[in-house]
Amino acid sequence: MPDTAPTLPMTPLEPVLPDVLRPGLRLVFCGSAPGAVSAARGAYYAHPGNRFWRVLHEAGLTPRRLAPAEYKLLLDWGIGLTDMAKHASGNDDQLPPDAYDPAGFAARILAVRPDAVAFTAKAPAAAFLGRRTSAIGYGRVEGAPDFPPVWVMPSTSGQASRFWDDRPWHALGAWFRAEPPGGGGT
Repeated sequence: MPDTAPTLPMTPLEPVLPDVLRPGLRLVFCGSAPGAVSAARGAYYAHPGNRFWRVLHEAGLTPRRLAPAEYKLLLDWGIGLTDMAKHASGNDDQLPPDAYDPAGFAARILAVRPDAVAFTAKAPAAAFLGRRTSAIGYGRVEGAPDFPPVWVMPSTSGQASRFWDDRPWHALGAWFRAEPPGGGGT
């Protein structure tokens, strides 16, 4: 008699960090994938050397500097969070080749229709836009026609310090403060 082990139903993988998304957001930040510290702490941009929370406040996107564990409070200011790789964690060079999910990212964004999307590094922007990172500049970039306006920011990771420039972050903050909700900046 053959061994007939019961078949367990397939369950979708849980994301490393939950999306912070809802309709009516002004801005959604999209990173590559949670780093090891963020995955372990269950909070976005949790590594002590990451500049994300500091620059959000300095650029005027939040009224105070949030701690990583307070990431869900971003919704109070019309800001959301997601990652291009929802089921993997680590540095970009540690991610499996199929970790990025541009189609899943696009579906999540189109479901909530924020006024704009800002990639927190060139790698996830390149995966979504289908361009090489070297062909993408920082700031507002040309995106898909039926997609919210796209911004590309210098990575806030301490490992990307040689590329750090807070000017695009401040330009995004100026847009955020000046653009009326629902305007999209077009």
